[in-house]
Amino acid sequence: MTYLTYIIWNGSPEIINLGGISLRWYGLLFALGFLISQQVLYYIYKKEGKPESDVDTLTIYMIVATILGARLGHVIFYQPELFLENPLSIILPVEFSPKFRFTGFTGLASHGGAFGILFALWLYARKKRPGQSYLQVVDRIVIVTAITGALIRFGNYFNSEIIGKPTESNYGVVFASNVTDLIKFDGYVEDVDYVAIDTAANVGPAKPVKILLTFKQDETYTEDQLNSYISGRLQSMLSYNTGIAEHVYQSGALRYRLGKEGNQYHAILYTNMIPRHPAQLYESISCVLLFLLLFWLWSKKKNELAPGSLLGIFLIVCFGLRFAYEFLKENQVAFEDELTLNMGQILSIPLVIAGVVLLIYSLKKNKEQSV
Repeated sequence: MTYLTYIIWNGSPEIINLGGISLRWYGLLFALGFLISQQVLYYIYKKEGKPESDVDTLTIYMIVATILGARLGHVIFYQPELFLENPLSIILPVEFSPKFRFTGFTGLASHGGAFGILFALWLYARKKRPGQSYLQVVDRIVIVTAITGALIRFGNYFNSEIIGKPTESNYGVVFASNVTDLIKFDGYVEDVDYVAIDTAANVGPAKPVKILLTFKQDETYTEDQLNSYISGRLQSMLSYNTGIAEHVYQSGALRYRLGKEGNQYHAILYTNMIPRHPAQLYESISCVLLFLLLFWLWSKKKNELAPGSLLGIFLIVCFGLRFAYEFLKENQVAFEDELTLNMGQILSIPLVIAGVVLLIYSLKKNKEQSV
């Protein structure tokens, strides 16, 4: 007997779509991250006897810095051509061609967000506030940055983006939502579902999957038309479409069964799909654990911690793990294929080094002051 060794994820990135404007899970989780962060900061500032009104100011700084920093970071590090080709797309969450569409900010880089936050907090700390030196403020902010990062990565999972490399582990994930969107594009199919097949007959890293199609009720459809559509158009899409090639491996004639219940046709397609490391979830879970560690250190040792020590720990753990996880992820842009280390790893190295230096400096300075 064989056991299923993969999970099929077919969740929609959209919660609701009204007149071309969609509410997406990514945006909701992004906003929820700031909301939770604000509540945690209220608690921290109250415990430390600091004005809770400062949290409102900090929240504004954080939101602006995260979005602008992450967006500019993505463009600078991954798509610098946008500065010449389409500069408005860098700062506008909409597109006007071929028609007006709200897109949100597509393409955000966590390294850019980190630099943006550090700069914004430097601006905030220039106005002297008791007990809120630059390092003291940053130490509190990195606690909540970790939980925000966890929710953002969970949003990436809903978007089926930043995917991992193929894996044969029993927690590999088949990301099927792009396949669903492509199958529905022609307008014939009403619903798409997936069923994992319990078999050892794998094709390389690909696993056998049944795709269940429910066609729209239309009395003009004939069985011959749908047979032609499946063996022609659908087979071509599954075999050659570059948009889903990283998720589907279809070789040879597409096997399928077509049937009819009442006035509605149904089909079962037999193909192969590729389970991948759910790298987004690895990072999300790591960020939750990092949040718990930093919050525990603050709650137990806030009067003993040297300013900058929490920031140092955050940089070492967050970007050290980011460096490691990149080995399990597909490159995001083509030029990374020519690099020994990808851009995420290259940008993580100086941040980890900065974290080590800062942690050593903070502990050394704290030790000198205690003598």
